[in-house]
Amino acid sequence: MSGLAEWSGNLLYIAFILYLVATLFFGGSIRSKKTKETNQSKWGKIGIFLTIIGFAAQLGYFITRWIASGHAPVSNLFEFTTFFGMMLVAAFIIIYFMYRLTVLGVFALPIALLIIAYASMFPKEISPLIPALQSDWLKIHVSTVAAGEAILSISFVAGLIYLLKHVDHTKRSKQSFWLETIIYSLVVVAGFVIASSTFAIQGYEATFQYVDQQEAEAIAEYTMPAIVGPNEGVLQTDGVMEPFVEVPSVINAKKLNTVIWSFAIGTVLYWVLRLIFRKRLAHKLQPAVNKVNLDLMDEIGYRSVLIGFPVFTLGGLVFAMIWAQIAWTRFWGWDPKEVWALVTFLFYAAFMHLRLSKGWHGEKSAWLAVVGFVIIMFNLVAVNLIIAGLHSYA
Repeated sequence: MSGLAEWSGNLLYIAFILYLVATLFFGGSIRSKKTKETNQSKWGKIGIFLTIIGFAAQLGYFITRWIASGHAPVSNLFEFTTFFGMMLVAAFIIIYFMYRLTVLGVFALPIALLIIAYASMFPKEISPLIPALQSDWLKIHVSTVAAGEAILSISFVAGLIYLLKHVDHTKRSKQSFWLETIIYSLVVVAGFVIASSTFAIQGYEATFQYVDQQEAEAIAEYTMPAIVGPNEGVLQTDGVMEPFVEVPSVINAKKLNTVIWSFAIGTVLYWVLRLIFRKRLAHKLQPAVNKVNLDLMDEIGYRSVLIGFPVFTLGGLVFAMIWAQIAWTRFWGWDPKEVWALVTFLFYAAFMHLRLSKGWHGEKSAWLAVVGFVIIMFNLVAVNLIIAGLHSYA
């Protein structure tokens, strides 16, 4: 099965390259002077064709990895995050054929690329499922959560495009500040990819012996220089940097260290880009959305929530509670992942209420879509990487 696993990795790599090239064609489409309001051009047609081929390649990755592992490849952070990226591309393809808007590809595909690149930094080895994951509810629960979050992410793409055109970037305001903060956050994710790749190429490794939450001795292997170290950690590797501070056992020190490096590299990258362009990045992106119909973006954002919210509710709450009862003999236990799934549900429930009952359309709805995506990404990144809980095996 090792050959099949290698093929699986190659197919994911091919999909990544095709998504990247497709993004360039979508960019060419919106730059074209002949492009009509629907953004249809030969560049856009090539872009969506490459996107579909890339999706087929990623689907091939998913199927071959499933065959090689003998179980649905959604059991760890690498597998879940790549599946999330694949579902995001699938949602974009469906929305594209509904509205024929290539501008969505200029923003949706780079986000999918960042998500897949983020996934590639986690261990990719195929390993047997631990007993807690040996259930059909694994693929039912995780796949519906990923699908729901991917559809909800399209609402973020539509909301971001809406705000990039609607907000006045020439004036300093709360709207322009928070919009730039969102762009900065995306650059930080790119910083994570750069930091992880750089230290991986260098072959950096450092081992700590520490005391975990159960007050037992454990081993942590760092792949980046330790800015923060584990609880009562003792460095076992010679010739590497000692940590500046230790963190309590309730926090995953290794993953917190990764987050710190990501923010450091991402911040440097952000300011380099600011110096190059001599303006805020959101302002620099605004010309790409000049032809956008704001009412249409608002409709796409709302419909994405209308579909994604019930799908996420099924996967993140209903199916999750059924599996929790089977695996842990209780429906609910206030585990960090459970709490954040509830936060996500309550937020989008409030979104629907404000949209339908209070008439929050346009800019207000776009900001809600952006905040919702921040909540989803906080769950994917911060909750998974920093806070220890029952889901830490993933």
